[in-house]
Amino acid sequence: MKLPSVALVGRPNVGKSTLFNKIVGKQVSIIEDSPGITRDRIYQEATYNNKRFYLIDTGGIDASKMDFNSEIQMQAEIAIQEADIVVFMVDGKEGLTANDLLVRDILRKTEKKVIVAINKIDVKSAQDNLYDFYELGFDTYIPISSIHNTGFIELMDNITMNFKEQEFENEDTRIKFSIIGRPNVGKSSLMNALLNEERVVVSNIAGTTRDSIDSILKYHNEEFVMIDTAGMRKKGKVFEAVEKYSLFRSLKSIDRSDICLVVINAEEGIKEHDKHIAGYAIERGKGLIFVVNKWDTVTEETIQDFEKKMRAEFQFAPYAPIVYLSALTKKRIHTLMPEIIKVKENIKKEIKTSILNEVIREAYQLNIPPSYKGKRLKIYFVSQTGINPPKFTFRVNNKGLVHFSYERYLENKIRENFDFTGTPIILQFKNRNGDEE
Repeated sequence: MKLPSVALVGRPNVGKSTLFNKIVGKQVSIIEDSPGITRDRIYQEATYNNKRFYLIDTGGIDASKMDFNSEIQMQAEIAIQEADIVVFMVDGKEGLTANDLLVRDILRKTEKKVIVAINKIDVKSAQDNLYDFYELGFDTYIPISSIHNTGFIELMDNITMNFKEQEFENEDTRIKFSIIGRPNVGKSSLMNALLNEERVVVSNIAGTTRDSIDSILKYHNEEFVMIDTAGMRKKGKVFEAVEKYSLFRSLKSIDRSDICLVVINAEEGIKEHDKHIAGYAIERGKGLIFVVNKWDTVTEETIQDFEKKMRAEFQFAPYAPIVYLSALTKKRIHTLMPEIIKVKENIKKEIKTSILNEVIREAYQLNIPPSYKGKRLKIYFVSQTGINPPKFTFRVNNKGLVHFSYERYLENKIRENFDFTGTPIILQFKNRNGDEE
């Protein structure tokens, strides 16, 4: 089901982020303290009354190198480009400003529904300014107070009015993989190279979002769904900034995938942005493969040299395989599909409880956790409680005694004994029957 997108737009300090957090609610990441991962909070999936949608907070854009007006313009352009509904936030306390009018002028270009949310309505001066905002010329105005909850239900009812309730569709069991990465790393070339392999039969199907094209790729009699994210290619300052700062399309593709292929340009080397994209895929619990593209252009370095660099830069994903190829010349392209198949098996792998407990018992005896304030962590029982990604639940005496480094040790022991190449694994600790001895 294609989820609709809602963008929050407005000049700085009108309360966009407060509203964003309120709509999204507290979303706790599955890998809270992993080093090297930067979270990009401009985008999140949200649910209201069983209606799911994507929420874009344009306030999360880092526009430090731009002047004030171009930042506001960029936000509005992203909203027009990406959203089905735009929530235009204004500050009731301050009243109508020239910057609000600037946003209005840009939003007038869109055919999409615009809801004006007049924030800080709990302040006396906001009551007096209320009617000035009607000058903006839109159809829907809702006075709200993000902090005091006023008008929130009316706003959400208006936003989601025409959204469909969550339906449980027949699950497509085919593995979906997406090709993600910065602009110009060769994502489209890689997709074309895979589709043009003689052994691959392909038929295009309509993408479920307007930005990505899905292809069915048949390999060794098995069908895969390949999600390609079209890069933004519009010219001009604003769109350069959009391309640089908006991960939005990649993020939507990541959410729909089981496995993410993060494409790195061997010519340019590893960039900070590559880490952000990989980090988001891990945060969402997706299988991960690094594809170093344009490998034919590298003459000074061996695969071993480049591998050292990759492992140093992506320390937070030591389990992800790295494939070196050239999408353009198709050199080494044959090495990619076998890795996708291996990761596909690993994200769905299930371990027998008896064998798992044996491994963990041995790991515990080998490295007994230190005591803390006279108490020591005891592990009673462990079982696998999920796949895609694999999840393991440990029954312990007191989960507060699980140190981050010991959790990492247990993860490493699981990985040593079972092949989980290409997939994050989640460890969860629960107290046994509320027993806190």
